[in-house]
Amino acid sequence: MNDCPFCEIVAGRAPCTLVREWDDAMAFVPLNPVTPGHVLVIPKVHVPDFTTAHYVSAMTMHRAAELMQASGPMNLITSKGREATQSVFHLHLHLVPRAEGDGLALPWYSGRRKAGHS
Repeated sequence: MNDCPFCEIVAGRAPCTLVREWDDAMAFVPLNPVTPGHVLVIPKVHVPDFTTAHYVSAMTMHRAAELMQASGPMNLITSKGREATQSVFHLHLHLVPRAEGDGLALPWYSGRRKAGHS
């Protein structure tokens, strides 16, 4: 897929800061990490999002879990569609390490716990 920047990385035609590589997936640092340690995990095969090929999505999640098994708090984020903030239409999982007061706001969390919610 010539117009996919992640396919270009997989093919070795575009640079990346590689974190880990498997036969079926790659992990690398995004161009603009939002926290220290932010990593993307992508499948080597092109699929547009997590709903397109369930097996590929599950394998990519498996690789992300394997990579971050011993890590601390983090968000795992993926998107489907431009309206959901997807800008590269190749399945990718954002692994975003978190720390108290890191300044990264997520829209569904105010930082305060409400009674009955965890």
